[in-house]
Amino acid sequence: MAGRAGMNGPHWRRVLATLGNTDARIAYAQIVLGAAHADLLPDVKPQRRQRALAALLESGLVGRQASGGLVAQDSIFRDLLALQPRRQPQTGLDRFMRLGRIERYPANVAERRALLARIANEIIEPGKKLTERQINERLLSYTDDVVLLRRYMIDFGLLQRTATGSSYSLPE
Repeated sequence: MAGRAGMNGPHWRRVLATLGNTDARIAYAQIVLGAAHADLLPDVKPQRRQRALAALLESGLVGRQASGGLVAQDSIFRDLLALQPRRQPQTGLDRFMRLGRIERYPANVAERRALLARIANEIIEPGKKLTERQINERLLSYTDDVVLLRRYMIDFGLLQRTATGSSYSLPE
C-alpha cells in the first residue's frame, strides 16, 4: 500500500511526529472530516501545504484514492497496536506485580500471604533489625502505600515490631 512507512506497516514514531506538526494535524483533521483536496489548509502557503500532505502520506495516516483525492486510513491505529509486542501472561505471584511493584493484592488469603512473605524475605535478612524508616524505604520500591504493606506484613505475622515500635525484624 502506497504511503506506508516501511514494508511492515506504519511506524508509531512517524505517526506521532506527523501529528505533532500543526499543519499536518489540521490537514489530517480536515481529511477525516471529508474536506475536498482543494480545501485542505486554505490559508497555508503551497510549499508548507505540500510538506504537510507528504508527511501524512508517508506516515500512513492518509492514502490516495484512485481519483487522486486523499482519504484517512481507517486501520492505521489498529495496525500500530498490532505491531506492539504482547505482554506475556504472568503466572504465580508475578501476576500481582508489574515492573517489580505490587499492582494489586491477591484476594486469595494464601496467595496474599505468599506474596507478602516473598517481599518480607527480600527486604530484611533473618536476625537483622531495621528501624521503621529503613523498612519504609525498602517497602517503597514495592508500593507507594508503605503503611498498608507494612500493616499487612505485621498482621500476617511475617514482620514483627518491638513493643516500642522502634524496630522491625523477621519472626524467629
